[in-house]
Amino acid sequence: MPNRSVNSRAVTPSGRGGERSNDQRFEDLRASEATPAARLILATVRVRIPKTLWTGRFTLAHPHARIEVLNRGEVTPDVSVSDYWISGGPPGAWAKEISKFADVAKVDSLTQVGEGCLYRITYQNPPIIYLYRRLRLPVHFPLRIQGGMLDWEVVARDEEFHRVMKHLREADTRAQVISIRRRPLRSHLPVLSDSQHQLLTQAMAAGYFAVPRGITLTALARKLNRSKSGLSESIALIEKKLFESALRPPMAPV
Repeated sequence: MPNRSVNSRAVTPSGRGGERSNDQRFEDLRASEATPAARLILATVRVRIPKTLWTGRFTLAHPHARIEVLNRGEVTPDVSVSDYWISGGPPGAWAKEISKFADVAKVDSLTQVGEGCLYRITYQNPPIIYLYRRLRLPVHFPLRIQGGMLDWEVVARDEEFHRVMKHLREADTRAQVISIRRRPLRSHLPVLSDSQHQLLTQAMAAGYFAVPRGITLTALARKLNRSKSGLSESIALIEKKLFESALRPPMAPV
């Protein structure tokens, strides 16, 4: 199928009751954690998307439409591009409507998949991206959106988790923690150097580990101003640590 692109105006900056039982579980988790720095919080948070963001307004206007955000790459420090699977309609059905939102710069209709279509959308970063960038946290995909609600997967240390939750509850005071658990940090995170952690975050943000892959090794090397061979070796070392960590027997719960 030919690629169809819909261009809108230049990107302009956008603006930016939980269930008691789940919140209480979180408070119990905090109270019982003697060494939070040695633990990871793994949680799913359901949050209402601000109407200033295109995903919030679009899914409220079409409550039966389902969106899955598959990846994210950086175009500029303030602009990202992501692949979205959106249910309903023939290929390209939503492109014209989405392109009209103020925080959307460009919409490419890619191909039909199942009962929906893939779109590649270039957009103004929402505020959560800047927070994740400061905290050096990777965004976990896919993200699922329907009826103005987003299920956001948070994997972070205790302090980082609190900062993410503070941000989400500023956007939606009724944000719900719908699942939460803790795991030993060692069983989830290999010991990466600062430079390796930075490279992993950059590669994930660019879509290198996305399925399907969102950027080639050659393009990633060009984007990061590194040699292809050196980048390949660095990523291989990171992957080796990740595999070793995954195969390591889990620590017994404290």
